[in-house]
Amino acid sequence: MTVNVFKNARNLTVLVIAVVLAFPANGQTCTCKSNFEWVKKTFEENDAGFQHIIDKKGQDAYNLHNQLMLDKIRNAKILKECTEFLNEWLYFFRMCHIGVELLAKNDAVYELWEGDISQFEEYVNSKKGVDYEGIWEAKDYKIGIKKEGVNYIGFVIESEVDSWKTQGLVKFRIEPTGNKLKTVFYTRDHSFRNYDAEFVGNNHLIIGSYLLLTRVSPSFFADPLMEEYLKKTTRREPCLEELNTNTLYLRIPSFDPDEEKAINKLIASNRKKILKTENLIIDLLDNGGGSDVSFQKLLPLIYTNPIHAESVEFLSTPLNVQMLLDEATSKENNILVRQMAKKMYKKMRNRLGEFVNISNDTIITYRRRTVYQYPKNVGIIINDGCASTTEQFLLFAKQSAKVKLFGANTFGCLDISNVNYVESPCKEFKLCYGTSRVINIKDVAIDGIGIRPDYYLDKTIPQYKWVEFVNDVLNQ
Repeated sequence: MTVNVFKNARNLTVLVIAVVLAFPANGQTCTCKSNFEWVKKTFEENDAGFQHIIDKKGQDAYNLHNQLMLDKIRNAKILKECTEFLNEWLYFFRMCHIGVELLAKNDAVYELWEGDISQFEEYVNSKKGVDYEGIWEAKDYKIGIKKEGVNYIGFVIESEVDSWKTQGLVKFRIEPTGNKLKTVFYTRDHSFRNYDAEFVGNNHLIIGSYLLLTRVSPSFFADPLMEEYLKKTTRREPCLEELNTNTLYLRIPSFDPDEEKAINKLIASNRKKILKTENLIIDLLDNGGGSDVSFQKLLPLIYTNPIHAESVEFLSTPLNVQMLLDEATSKENNILVRQMAKKMYKKMRNRLGEFVNISNDTIITYRRRTVYQYPKNVGIIINDGCASTTEQFLLFAKQSAKVKLFGANTFGCLDISNVNYVESPCKEFKLCYGTSRVINIKDVAIDGIGIRPDYYLDKTIPQYKWVEFVNDVLNQ
């Protein structure tokens, strides 16, 4: 372990405790190179999308990528740096349903802003121009943001978190880069992550999906529409409200399996109202997906005609089959999940090295006898934060004659799915990869492309006005 302490000219004292990469674990020496060799071998043998990309980009491109990355990996000194390189290697294949997560203790950083808090408060209260400087509140924190050169630093004024009680501890740094905001964000254990940030209106700052800050001072004009938008989009639970006598608004932030009960309960308690109202707006902004089970109760409400879906096939390998066996025997799974996993396990265990279509059909068709009169019009709001299961729902929904999509292209993360997580031999990393692929992957690719809206809402319409726009279109 190495410890570095230094003080710079900007009133910052920094203590960095860096975890050196090479150290014994489980009787072996673990280096970034040895971890890379394990990631590479595991991914090549088990990921359902590996060969598709090799066929698409070519073996020569892959060989060159391996060599370039190996030169970087050999020089990695700390675990965080190694994690970044391993993910950079993986992103040759795609940008989602893939990744390496650091399990070992990350580099702990303690930075202290040594300025005078009282003087800072007087300074920001006298500010007239709108920028990021000010005093902000977030869950468990009161944060000061001060400009340092061209960048900004966020430090603790008050905190309810035991590990962040010290006044002046740096919580994040903001670096404006072109039209984007990049941040280095320090988590509760003082390890650091890189997140994008978004400045919304005059008084709100969103860092990744991790932290929402609201300005306390200085006070600037707050657009009521903006405030209402943030109230809706920053809620973590699904909600439904009446916009007018003709239109209901349904917000679903996530299709995570843990949200299935909340979504189903919300729909069940409002079912009669939904089926008596002419228009329904479904807001899926930044819904990154989850599980198909979480949108099953939505489909009957918007159904008009048979829905067709491409089937998927699973790559059968010892590791992937073991995953199914674990799912089939896990007491944490409900009986339906265990039964499905058991069925898949029995079908795949004797077909190692092959892609196996569990359903036997290339196209799966969803039919219902009942088509509800209401809602007559369904507007679904989407953007580039919509991915995975959310995109699967959209492929179903857009086949309904009632449905129109509004917003911007989705992320494009669906072709390779049903992920497996595997811990490295050194217990330092967890690898995520996909075990299934769409059967006609060459013809119906979504990855890297996304799903296009019927109504593209460009930058002349701020995102906080999208609900109002959709409401106007549906009520024309």
